[in-house]
Amino acid sequence: MSGKITADRLQRRAIVYVRQSSMGQVLHNQESQRWQYGLVDRATELGFRDVVLIDHDLGRSGSGVVERPGFQRLVGEVCTGEVGAVFCIEASRLARNGRDWHHLIELCGVAGVVVVDADGVYDPGIINDRLLLGLKGTMSEFELNLLRQRSFEAIRQKARRGELRYCLPAGYVWTNEGKIEKDLDQRVQQALTLVFSKLVELGSIRQVLLWFRRERSELPARDFDDPGSQTVWNLPVYNTVHKILTNPFFGGAYAFGKTCARTTMVEERALRPRATERCVESGCY
Repeated sequence: MSGKITADRLQRRAIVYVRQSSMGQVLHNQESQRWQYGLVDRATELGFRDVVLIDHDLGRSGSGVVERPGFQRLVGEVCTGEVGAVFCIEASRLARNGRDWHHLIELCGVAGVVVVDADGVYDPGIINDRLLLGLKGTMSEFELNLLRQRSFEAIRQKARRGELRYCLPAGYVWTNEGKIEKDLDQRVQQALTLVFSKLVELGSIRQVLLWFRRERSELPARDFDDPGSQTVWNLPVYNTVHKILTNPFFGGAYAFGKTCARTTMVEERALRPRATERCVESGCY
């Protein structure tokens, strides 16, 4: 350790990077947070006089899906050439995707910055240390993907048994026993029944929509992004009527896996953000 933390590096700045993946960890896993903040004292004990704490990424995943202003600041600090060491409790705190991890290690090697974690001090300018850091980054990324795969498969298994609870469309509610039943609100039941009867009478979703708009008749809806949201009443738009008439729940089927997210890259503008579109899957259980 003493051979890698040289006098030249001690004259430069030490960066302590603090991150936790979710707000649940921030609120309930205080011990990890205290451990990470304690790295400031460790940097001081090793001889660094200028220690900077970066904790902007508390509650942000390191998978590369969300923006991390703290990590961007860390990279910027390393590029200045005024940083001698980066402190973290483990490799996964810095990044859980290969792109960010290897980019940071490359910059540290160029700028002569060592990486310090609970296991020791690594100098990316030394080939063996660089190899070990690369393996740590790869294992961290693999671990995240493995946990995600296990979690998704557990969700699918629970859905196959009909036990997965998620936000139901207006007209249905979860009981305390974990069963799905019709909403006892007669206004909700009558409004939904009217939608289907008007489809039989008028023959198309557009005509049903025009009838409801003309009669100023509101329809119930729920916010699917908020499972605890209450039923609200609004004048329908086309998407509202379409979802009611095409939702398998109204046909008596418990369905999961109807939609998926697909990410596409826009070629004509390299700097344009990614576009996410919705697609339909055949996955009802």
